[in-house]
Amino acid sequence: MDTETKIQENTKLTVNTIPTVTDIKVATPSTQGQKTFSRDSRPPRGGSRRPQRAERVKPEFDTKIIAIRRVTRVASGGRRFTFSVAVVSGDKKGKVGVGLGKAGDTSLAIDKATRNAKKNMIKVTLSPQMTIPHMIEAKYSSARVMIMPARGRGVVAGSAVRNVIELAGIKDVCAKLLSGSKNKLNIARVTIKALEKLSKYSRTIKQ
Repeated sequence: MDTETKIQENTKLTVNTIPTVTDIKVATPSTQGQKTFSRDSRPPRGGSRRPQRAERVKPEFDTKIIAIRRVTRVASGGRRFTFSVAVVSGDKKGKVGVGLGKAGDTSLAIDKATRNAKKNMIKVTLSPQMTIPHMIEAKYSSARVMIMPARGRGVVAGSAVRNVIELAGIKDVCAKLLSGSKNKLNIARVTIKALEKLSKYSRTIKQ
């Protein structure tokens, strides 16, 4: 056999023994236990929707803060601070009250004042038009106030008198402070006293 024929046979064997791409098996990682998503069935990017919050129940009485004071007491260990809060609560349907609360924290003082206002609430006798039937005047400590009906004028009042009148639901009245007192708690209390006189006067008329 010639050397040329031997060289040809050896080249044929080497070509046949080279593996092709189809013969090679590529090892792929196992997908067992893993979730596969198609393009249409992918979860949203933002994740699951947040649960809807329950609707807040509207409170029976509206509350408004009229005064906040920080009281300092000097003790052996240093200064100690407490807060005094005055609030007005009412349902705008004839019920209104003034309360005072004291605590070391503002939120606790507001809660105490709100409970105190609900405890000392009065029922105001109003006309069908939600206004007072006649003029009233009262005095508490150094504060004096006069409230009179004013048809078609709305609520003409200032300071804490306006807060008490609005939370009581009274309309078309005009109020005048007859004293120089700037104490909002006393002004609110004198307004309550005046409205209380109105209810007492109405009871005596009915009897």
